[in-house]
Amino acid sequence: MKTYPQNVIERVEDLTAPLAIRTEVFVEEQGVSLAEEIDGQDGACVHWLARDDRGPVATLRVAPMGTTAKIQRVAVLRRARGTGRGAALMRHVMAALAAEGFVRAKLGAQVDAIGFYERLGFVAQGPVYDDAGIPHRDMTRDL
Repeated sequence: MKTYPQNVIERVEDLTAPLAIRTEVFVEEQGVSLAEEIDGQDGACVHWLARDDRGPVATLRVAPMGTTAKIQRVAVLRRARGTGRGAALMRHVMAALAAEGFVRAKLGAQVDAIGFYERLGFVAQGPVYDDAGIPHRDMTRDL
């Protein structure tokens, strides 16, 4: 079995692992259609991947919007949920975004995940809306 260094977080251009994680989490677990998940926007985004000693476990993508970074498609494999890997990925990416000159981050959070993002400093704004059949709410935070 191949082993990986623990707590590796990196930008990736090869989307094999990010798309596999997103497919498992969003399509297989949450019932989002593959057509909605693979939305044609990946080429305009920067992709991040977190690994543990067993391989890739979490991913997200960032769409630059001027001085705001829109964080999207945050997904953590079931086996890594509750381990802090998702929060570590978010913190690492937000620090990198700030270092690159972004001043604000925004995202559309699944309502069930709002508490996770609040612990990372995000504040919910506006009404709940439907995205791919799942209730979401916009959230922002300064970087």
